[in-house]
Amino acid sequence: MSLLLSAIVRTNSHLWCRISRPTYIRPIIQKVQKISKRYVILGTQLTEGQTASQRKVTGAWLLGCAAMVYGAVAIGGATRLTESGLSMVEWDLFRSMKPPLTRRQWEEEFERYKRFPEYKYKSRSEEMSLSQFKFIWTMEYLHRMWGRAVGVVFLLPCIYFWAKGRFSSPMKKRMLIAGSLLIGQGLIGWWMVKSGLDPTNNSNADIPRVSQYRLATHLTMAFVLYTIYLWTGLSHFFVPNDHTHLPKIGRLRALTHCSKTLIVITAVMGAFVAGLDAGWVYNSWPKFADRWIPEDLMTRTPKWKNCFENPTTAQFLHRNLAYLTLASVTATWLVGRRMNLARRAKIVLHSTMIMGYTQVLLGIAALVYYVPVWLGVLHQSGSMAVMTFAFWLSNEIRRIPK
Repeated sequence: MSLLLSAIVRTNSHLWCRISRPTYIRPIIQKVQKISKRYVILGTQLTEGQTASQRKVTGAWLLGCAAMVYGAVAIGGATRLTESGLSMVEWDLFRSMKPPLTRRQWEEEFERYKRFPEYKYKSRSEEMSLSQFKFIWTMEYLHRMWGRAVGVVFLLPCIYFWAKGRFSSPMKKRMLIAGSLLIGQGLIGWWMVKSGLDPTNNSNADIPRVSQYRLATHLTMAFVLYTIYLWTGLSHFFVPNDHTHLPKIGRLRALTHCSKTLIVITAVMGAFVAGLDAGWVYNSWPKFADRWIPEDLMTRTPKWKNCFENPTTAQFLHRNLAYLTLASVTATWLVGRRMNLARRAKIVLHSTMIMGYTQVLLGIAALVYYVPVWLGVLHQSGSMAVMTFAFWLSNEIRRIPK
């Protein structure tokens, strides 16, 4: 493992030495800096009118909401990996909150499930038992109830703080956006499940599973919601440090923005890998079987569909995006480690680097061990962790208005 890690470090250090030449990277950094200056500095007006203690309370609440979304994504990953997501065939906001309690109720729920294609598909060789159904139903029930808990944890304090006049005008707008996204996320979740209950319009109608497009939409919405809670919570909870005077701070900000973007894109591509069961296509590393570029990479027409409907291409893109993301995270660390950053920012910078390499190792392990549930969940949770540190770093070094 140590040899593998050192090889990755050497590769990325060499890559950074090449791309850091001014002719390669300077125009890109200057472009990112110009774009970022056009936007309002996130978090600067959100805390207006609040005392220090009120800011701490609001920040703790929003960071708690972010933690709840983190948990929802982890549970959702476990639900997906245990193939439990299609076990609850009805969606009702209140009636489905009560689980079956008696054997008769469980049998009735099981009979409803038997009417849908997944039961027939899973019972091809051996009929599913009631105890097996109970397990997958409980996994999906836990995911849905956790999602409802996120709604309660967000909405009740939000209404209270709003009524008490704690929110500035920009903060009210952000809370309205977050609330709308939260409601939309529940609807998108059911829209996703419906595609698996009736898979006739999916890219592979023979296998009853949710549409990979809808799965990616559901996960992307969770990422957006998570980063809103995280950024806003950090902006309230911590007093910002001004790094404007530091040389190369613009370069560090640009590289951090680049890393954040690549982390999110790589994670979303991971949703397509999960939706297509592409984690089981090539279970070797670093090559794809005995080749660097697999033969069945572009077999679909039109060609763009391979990125989202061909399992081989989805895995190929996810793996190579991960390398690119790791190179960006390494470059960010190499620039930031020599700068006189505030102590908290320095800790977050190092944490981003450590978590980036840990996430790659988790991905490789999940691949070569054929994606066991626990490793798959760790890998998905790891994507949220590296995303957390990258956004936190961006929050720490953001511009502070004079």
